[in-house]
Amino acid sequence: MLSPPAGAPAPVGACPACYHPNASFFADQRGYRFVRCAACGTVFLDPLPEPGEQAALHHDSFHGATTSYFAKVEKKLRRCRGRMLQLRRHVARGAFLDVGCSGGFMVEAAREAGFAASGVDVDPVALAYARRRFPENSYYDEPLAALARRGLRFDLVACSEVIEHVPALDDFVAGLAAVVRPGGYLFVTTPDITHWRRPALERWDAFCPPAHCVFLTPGSLRLVLSRHGFAVGRRRLALKPGIKVVACRTAA
Repeated sequence: MLSPPAGAPAPVGACPACYHPNASFFADQRGYRFVRCAACGTVFLDPLPEPGEQAALHHDSFHGATTSYFAKVEKKLRRCRGRMLQLRRHVARGAFLDVGCSGGFMVEAAREAGFAASGVDVDPVALAYARRRFPENSYYDEPLAALARRGLRFDLVACSEVIEHVPALDDFVAGLAAVVRPGGYLFVTTPDITHWRRPALERWDAFCPPAHCVFLTPGSLRLVLSRHGFAVGRRRLALKPGIKVVACRTAA
């Protein structure tokens, strides 16, 4: 498996995780072609979409915050509060950022747990909902690199079900590394296309191109995070077909 230096752009057509140039056909879904990296097993769209194309997909993703995602607020908050209880084993207090915060549920759970809580998202409609519903928190619509340039650093960053949307994988993880304070922690979840309980692709709601364009494996996620200065701890058990990891930012 290749391990290119951080900051080097992935060659066009190469695996976005390990940069290996060889990939084989994996599946066609609704006219979109997926290939699988011969080295690390990452599955990705061929060709990968341009970042601008991907951003357009996430404008008003939840149809004015009227879909079922926003329908059961208390249930969603209970789930987020439970997740915060687990994450506080790593970071008890400090500054928190939810990357891809959508309606702000995880941000609010972090505030209730005693954090200075913030969220960032590309969907202005979801952010407007979060600001109305949970106004005591901070919200951003800037790229992670822009937050870092303004000197914003966080002790705990959550990035749940976001990384699979990102075609420019290294740029995105570099942005995560830039906003996690050295010694801070990053929590990542993403679909696991290798999971033993994964349904057939045509029945798996996570296999939804072009919104989801990169499916990392546990090994390739570890590789990408390590390349950007994260030490990945023990992989957390996932009974559903997903990857959950907590990683410590070790490099300045």
